[in-house]
Amino acid sequence: MDIYEELRNRINEATKKNKADAILLSGGVDTSILAFVARPKIAFTVGLKDSQASDLVYAEKVANLLGIEHRKLEFSVEEALNTLPHVIRILRTFDLALPNDLSIYFGLQLARKNNAFSITTGDGSDELFAGYSYMAGLSPRDLGRYIREISKSWHFSAGELSRALGIEVKQPFMDKDFVSFALDVSPELKIKEGIGKYILRKSFEDLIPSEMVWRKKEPIEYGSGSTRLHNIIRDMVSDEEFQSATKETGIKFINKEHLFYYRIYKRVVGKIPEAKRGENACPCCGASIGRMHCQVCGFSRPLASFQRK
Repeated sequence: MDIYEELRNRINEATKKNKADAILLSGGVDTSILAFVARPKIAFTVGLKDSQASDLVYAEKVANLLGIEHRKLEFSVEEALNTLPHVIRILRTFDLALPNDLSIYFGLQLARKNNAFSITTGDGSDELFAGYSYMAGLSPRDLGRYIREISKSWHFSAGELSRALGIEVKQPFMDKDFVSFALDVSPELKIKEGIGKYILRKSFEDLIPSEMVWRKKEPIEYGSGSTRLHNIIRDMVSDEEFQSATKETGIKFINKEHLFYYRIYKRVVGKIPEAKRGENACPCCGASIGRMHCQVCGFSRPLASFQRK
């Protein structure tokens, strides 16, 4: 058995152990593979209205190919802004990744309204198989170390959002046995010829149409079209407000959007929990920071800190 066949078998095993009523389908390589293996009865995809969300297009193709019922939702800018406080209250964060979380929330909400009580996501695949473009800058040795570090402290908003909505999330790529297998896969097979998740794509290229299996990685906010929210939100904060914000709060805001989210956080969550004695404090907001990422403000440690000197 070669590594590609073993990977297919491992994904099949992990999917069987994590069966769900439905799937959050983006039409990217991760969820396309899970849909192909699990063949759920129904799939859900969301996108920002009038944004030409590519996920809606690709997910429709996957659903049609596999004969899966497909329910879609396009949410408006107004709905996104009105829902932000609720999502921030659940996640207790003012991370700049909130547009991603909004898309996940709307997808889970759509599933719950359609009587799905459990749903599959592709969480963990990008982390385990080097799906992010910045990972290509690491040597194979450093990439292996970096992925192991991620797997020790990763956190996905789907868990908290699903609990708030009363729906169970199934994450086959995060199955304990599968993670153990994936960590032992050579980093040189994860990024090849500049392509992330190479081994994952190669393992299924004869089973899934190439436009899905070799589709370029797009963050959730791009695939769902919610990236357009960034500029809309930034325009809601003046230059004067942003310039005085750090002095008034002591927080090192990245941009106007970051400040906008913080204002909501302050209103619906309250104070930032300070790092306790013996804990590392986030240099951005002062909260306790884990190995790599501050879950309160979204600050991440520089990639260079994981590279060997």
